[in-house]
Amino acid sequence: MYKKLLVPLDASQRAEAILPHAESLAKSFDAKVILLFVEEPPMMLEHDEVVDQEKLAKHMALKRKEIQSYFDAIIERWRAKGITAEVLYGHGPVVNTIIDTAQREQVDLVAMASHGRSGLSRAFYGSVAAGVLHQIDRPLLLIRSLGA
Repeated sequence: MYKKLLVPLDASQRAEAILPHAESLAKSFDAKVILLFVEEPPMMLEHDEVVDQEKLAKHMALKRKEIQSYFDAIIERWRAKGITAEVLYGHGPVVNTIIDTAQREQVDLVAMASHGRSGLSRAFYGSVAAGVLHQIDRPLLLIRSLGA
C-alpha cells in the first residue's frame, strides 16, 4: 500500500514524535523513507542592517554539518532494522517545499508531527501541518506532538 514515505523533520524533539510511526509503517509495508529537512529563506533585514557574510556562511556550514549528523544517526538506526531511508534537503517556504517534494518523489504518504501550537502562537507563526493538510494531494499522517 505504502511504498515510499516522506517524513519532514526540523531536528526538534517535537518533530521526532513521528519517527516511531514512520518506522512501524516502513517495516510493515517494506517502504522506503525519505527524510526531508527544509532550510527556510533568511529573515528580512531592516534597511540599514548589515550582515557579516563570512560569519553567516560559517554558521550555515556548521548547522548543515550538525543536521547531516542528526540524519545519519536516524538512517543508521533504521538500517540496522532493515529500513531503507535517505535524506533530501529543500530550500524555501516549508509548506511548499514539503508538497513539491511529495509530488516530485511520488511518495504514497506524508507523515509528520504537528508542533501543537494553538491560539496566538499558531496565528503568528502559522502551522506547517495545517498548511500541508490544506494543500496536499495524497494521504497525510499527522501526529500531534506536545513534547519539549
